[in-house]
Amino acid sequence: MRLLTLFLAGSVVYLNGCVSPEAQQAHQSAKPNIVFITVDDLGIMDVGAYNPDCFYETPNIDRFAASAMRFNRAYVSSPVCSPSRYTLMTGKYPSRVHATDWFVGTRSGHFLPAEIIDRMPLEEITIAELLKGAGYATGFIGKWHLGPSQEFYPQNQGFDLNQGGHHRGGPYTGGEYFSPFEMPELKPDSPPGEHLPDRLARETAAFIEANKDRPFLACLNFYSVHTPLMGRPDLVERYGEKAKAVEGVEFGKEEYVTFYHKGKKKLHSEPYRPVRILQKHAIYAAMVEAMDEAVGLVLQQLETLGLAENTIVIVTSDHGGLSTKEGTPTSNVPFRGGKGWLYEGGIRVPFIIRYPGVTSLEQVYEEPVSTLDLYSTLAAAADAPIHHEIDGVDLAPALAGGAIERGPLYWHYPHYSNQGGFPSGAALIGDKKLIQRYEDGGVHLYDLSEDISEQNDIAAEHPKLVEQMTAHLHGWLHSQDARFLRQRPEAGSPKPWRPSYFKP
Repeated sequence: MRLLTLFLAGSVVYLNGCVSPEAQQAHQSAKPNIVFITVDDLGIMDVGAYNPDCFYETPNIDRFAASAMRFNRAYVSSPVCSPSRYTLMTGKYPSRVHATDWFVGTRSGHFLPAEIIDRMPLEEITIAELLKGAGYATGFIGKWHLGPSQEFYPQNQGFDLNQGGHHRGGPYTGGEYFSPFEMPELKPDSPPGEHLPDRLARETAAFIEANKDRPFLACLNFYSVHTPLMGRPDLVERYGEKAKAVEGVEFGKEEYVTFYHKGKKKLHSEPYRPVRILQKHAIYAAMVEAMDEAVGLVLQQLETLGLAENTIVIVTSDHGGLSTKEGTPTSNVPFRGGKGWLYEGGIRVPFIIRYPGVTSLEQVYEEPVSTLDLYSTLAAAADAPIHHEIDGVDLAPALAGGAIERGPLYWHYPHYSNQGGFPSGAALIGDKKLIQRYEDGGVHLYDLSEDISEQNDIAAEHPKLVEQMTAHLHGWLHSQDARFLRQRPEAGSPKPWRPSYFKP
């Protein structure tokens, strides 16, 4: 139903014929509720609102997107989970505190990876702590993966409720995605056979109902669609039939970047890694649709309780879809790479915000934004002043149909990813994207306005631009006190590249 919006004394009142104007005015004068939904491993092409030809069915998210603003160039701060989630909680680049890989998953290659921490420090002021100080009830449901022990779990980082948030990055206990879950912090356990996304959605709905008379922050962090690949049997069967009609080549090759040592070309031990280029994985499809059903349950709860018109809802992902390892379940085409890579497939994500009274139906924003920006955006909406340094900007002007002043976006990933991604950093300025390899310092430059698939390296054609963008990247790395690859201890091991400013 379309709503008639009136502006009275700077506040927004909704008239829909079902609630009295007085009640609506009182409701709108309150601080907005916030439902913050993060899906694990969900690629931008895994959602129908972004991909009309998507093999997976996401009707609830698609309807939600039609009522909200869809950001077509939204990025995360890291191509892997813990660093990206660190940003969602703090509004900071994770490189500030050397939280640059998932906790704790460093792998070695030609060099040792950069040193990292294994927890989000308790000194950080999370979005929950900030909003709690502004009178919000705060609930966390689902995946946390930001600390090694209970001391660093959500209940000690500003959340009144923690259901399911602990140190692991996936549902690896009990029956995994089906109960008994035997999962730390998810109490009580479910009856046998219950599906985890449904349980998490119902926990979120219960938190919303328990706090319906005060402003609340509900953070629903799905473990879906992360491995292990397990789907509801009814959905797996249906998608298995659907997949039979999908024709085409399922896999391509993602080449490893060539590593140069002392002027001599030195190839990696594997010349390429298979990458999925066609969506037809029935189990993954079942996982996506079950997650979408769970999103629908939460959105329906807001409608049922009459809260939708005063609730900001965000749906996003922690990084790109998994396309190059661990079952290679999804394709991010036309974007290159996926989870674990700094190509667009690894860092561009679905990002949808509905802010009643601010966003309009079916809005689309085409300029770069980042999940870095959610902290300051939600703080401003909740009238919660920020008195410490963060990296994001308030998206309010964009949500209202205007523009934001957004400087370059940067990435720092000095690690060998589980999915084959190489250690690298990146800078995005407008449509130009520079990627620098940390093994040997080589650079690649792409014009995303003409080459969204990052297949045409134009670095050699634009040396001045490469010099300028590299200077921007190195200036940012210096400001972050960034750490880099380390030499292996074996005799004769080569030394990794370092930026000129770096003094170990």
